[in-house]
Amino acid sequence: MSYSVGYLGPRGTFTSMAVDALFKGEKHMPYQTIPDCFDAVKFGHVKYVVVPLENTLEGTVNLTLDYLIESKQLKIVSEIVVPIRQHFMVHKENALRWQDTDVIYSHPHALAQCHQFLTQDMRQVKKEMYNSTGAAAQFVSEHPEQLIGAIANEKAAETYDLAIIKRDIHDIANNHTRFVVLHKNDTALRSNNLPVKGFKTTFMIALPTDHAGALHQVLSAFAWRRINLSKIESRPMKTALGQYYFLIDIEQKMDDILIPNTIQELEAIGCQVEVLGSYPYYHVTEVLHDV
Repeated sequence: MSYSVGYLGPRGTFTSMAVDALFKGEKHMPYQTIPDCFDAVKFGHVKYVVVPLENTLEGTVNLTLDYLIESKQLKIVSEIVVPIRQHFMVHKENALRWQDTDVIYSHPHALAQCHQFLTQDMRQVKKEMYNSTGAAAQFVSEHPEQLIGAIANEKAAETYDLAIIKRDIHDIANNHTRFVVLHKNDTALRSNNLPVKGFKTTFMIALPTDHAGALHQVLSAFAWRRINLSKIESRPMKTALGQYYFLIDIEQKMDDILIPNTIQELEAIGCQVEVLGSYPYYHVTEVLHDV
């Protein structure tokens, strides 16, 4: 069986929700790690792969960014933003005994995001970290003989047939995760399931050495052309202390004049410029189910 889409699994994670939203009806293959996801699309096991890139509360997923920098043959072809809603769930056989729960399993970030619920409503319950919210839900589903629960999303409850006891237990409501779709070429991926919210282009820029004011010149090249930067951050080159790549997102898709001229100006001052992708982005506003 061939698969069109790989993603950071297992089933029932927020990444799988992103996949369901963009790739309804396609065959999906979960992978255990972000490097596994990159290898899957790089070696042709899947056509596309979906991985998390940034979370409202936790910030950038540095492993994704580092592999994207290293795997220059892979490009960002689409982006989808998914709301992060955490629920407390148990096996359906234990739904009436949920107050006797001994252990709650979830990903460390999910446990941190639900601090108030855990300290106020479940103070006496042991908390155990798991590799993902989906894996935690799967473990609960496979052990009905244990009085245990999981913190995960609605998709996980549906996938593993669990009973949601408390909904929306996260501390902060406006939490989202940004996922990117990677492909071997730079052809933008358009979804038939969601309306386009806008377009972005992502650059990786290495500044020239011993060049005072280089970062200012880089930003000026965008500013005087009135190109809006939605994000800028640095990642170490891993060659020497103090040497960085700068990752820049702009709210505009690649054109024939403005952006190429910007790149030419940056290269003229000695910068190395790599376009990591020019792509549409989408937002999920509700839980989407498989079809």
